[in-house]
Amino acid sequence: MKSPRIAIVGRPNVGKSTLFNRLVGERRAIVDDRPGITRDRIYGRCEWGGIVLTVIDTGGYSVLEPDDMFSRIAKNVETALSEADLVLFVVDARAGLMPEDEKIALMLRKLARPVVVAVNKIDNLKQEELLYDFYPLALEPMLPVSALHGTGSGDLLDAILEQLPDASDWKEELPEGEIAVSIVGRPNVGKSTLLNRLLGADRSLVAPEAGTTRDPVDGVLTYMDQRIRFVDTAGIRRRGKQEGVEKWSVLRATQAIKESDVALLMMDALEGPTETDAHVFSVAHDAGCAAILIVNKWDAIEKDTETSGRFAKKLREDMPYLHYAPIVTLSALTGLRVHALLEHILAVHASHRKRVTTGELNRLIERVVTHHPPAARRGRRPRIYYATQVAVAPPKFVLFSNHPEAIHFSYQRYITNQLYETFGFAGTPLVVEFRAKKRWMAGEGW
Repeated sequence: MKSPRIAIVGRPNVGKSTLFNRLVGERRAIVDDRPGITRDRIYGRCEWGGIVLTVIDTGGYSVLEPDDMFSRIAKNVETALSEADLVLFVVDARAGLMPEDEKIALMLRKLARPVVVAVNKIDNLKQEELLYDFYPLALEPMLPVSALHGTGSGDLLDAILEQLPDASDWKEELPEGEIAVSIVGRPNVGKSTLLNRLLGADRSLVAPEAGTTRDPVDGVLTYMDQRIRFVDTAGIRRRGKQEGVEKWSVLRATQAIKESDVALLMMDALEGPTETDAHVFSVAHDAGCAAILIVNKWDAIEKDTETSGRFAKKLREDMPYLHYAPIVTLSALTGLRVHALLEHILAVHASHRKRVTTGELNRLIERVVTHHPPAARRGRRPRIYYATQVAVAPPKFVLFSNHPEAIHFSYQRYITNQLYETFGFAGTPLVVEFRAKKRWMAGEGW
């Protein structure tokens, strides 16, 4: 099923790219104070309320500038509008209503598409009165947001879903399709050998020299009726050691990782986990991929009954942020335990897309908070009212509280650990956020 497309439009420098980055959950668009930085259309994915949205960032639409560059940007914006199911019109509360805003609003009122107005750069309740300046635009709904701080982004997404035509149809489950799996690691740890072993063919060039693979190389196999696409990425070094064409290869490898469902984080058993491994693997962790830690060349080391345990302990100590990733020891050269890797891929992919019902989630949170409530901080006693899962891939949970700013990060970690223990989620990072909710809107809380 086609994902609904949301085009973000507005005049230059109102915060469109900042809002785009906020909605898609990563810094995809370049943000700068100078106008005209964004010129092309940039696409990203956002999931809210069980619906996957395609968000389109566009350049600043200037109807007053005769400049050729702005004319080309305008054509790009018009293309995005023609593709869109809904338009997100961004204006700047601090600058106030500008003639260009009115010109854009006139154009949008003529479109046969729903429009949601985001009045950006409203950082607190006192500034919400600035909304009144934009009522002459005659467009609704209109909501206050702070793209920089994230304030109001949830309400904005709720409004977008309410305005989507036939929104209930979008809630159909999307077909499964392929699992995208990237093979990640330092140069010469055996990534290409593993790809060739999995595919049963010399799909990727293998050589003893580091850095042989420059472009991402992919191949597809079917396992248990599931298509899996493997991508062998260029070996990533620390930034200071990248030279010439390798810099571009690393950029493309990083992009391939960000587009993956599962990352196979590969290291050399003979060398053990290194600082560079930790740097490379953090790319996949930051991208929110499901992950499996692979220790290659396991056949080449001397072992006793405690070797595996010692190695695993060392890995967990050096990379605590990957505590959720299962560890698989194998030999890409001989094929030792390579087949078992496919089972792990299916399992972590299922965790990555796992959804917990609101009832199950809130029963857990009630038990947890009753047994161990959040501590008072600076004279404020936080209450947690309810929780909901707002996204998958990776699973994201939002807990609503009267004082989210007073909840210590250690309590957030405690809640995250409880989610892992109760619901599994092996192989996937979890995102847990606390957001404000007024008491009168939510009852007494726990």
